[in-house]
Amino acid sequence: MKKVAVLLAEGFEEIEALTVVDVLRRAKITCDMVSIKNQTVYGAHSIEVKADKIIDENLNKYDMVVLPGGLPGAENLAKDERVLEVLRNFSNDKTKYIGAICASPAIVLSKAEIEKGKFITSYPDSEYEQMLEKANYVDELVVVDNNLITSRGPATTMLFAYKLVDVLDGDSKKLKEGMLWNKLEEEE
Repeated sequence: MKKVAVLLAEGFEEIEALTVVDVLRRAKITCDMVSIKNQTVYGAHSIEVKADKIIDENLNKYDMVVLPGGLPGAENLAKDERVLEVLRNFSNDKTKYIGAICASPAIVLSKAEIEKGKFITSYPDSEYEQMLEKANYVDELVVVDNNLITSRGPATTMLFAYKLVDVLDGDSKKLKEGMLWNKLEEEE
């Protein structure tokens, strides 16, 4: 069974973290909320979350790490050398995946220096686009480049989470139907 670690740092974007955890767990994918510091972590909007685990060397046993955005959450992830090392390891291992959304593709992936030549999207901000100048910046809601999956921000989180399911499990169609996503698609 595939295992995912959603990394939490103080100031994480709650929608991006908790929606991903919810969708992956509904898909029967093991998903742990892993804090980089304390068991209790506060999001960018002061929502208190109790992490399942604290970061340690076992992070390499996961199949995917997910980086929520949010400020200062993404900045706090980028300051943690353990996070950057895991990202470098996962980036070089084509059997492992990295998911990053909102500010994290720009702030964290560029700090780990794994963005070069990759097709990436992020929160639409000129400062973030500059941080990704070595990448191939794409103006799309969700972008997959081999083992790297990126997305724009809070409103794109469901699309991002479904794409993570597709990458790990192969098919989110039944899950989308059960969560009525297909009804939203019919409205378009």
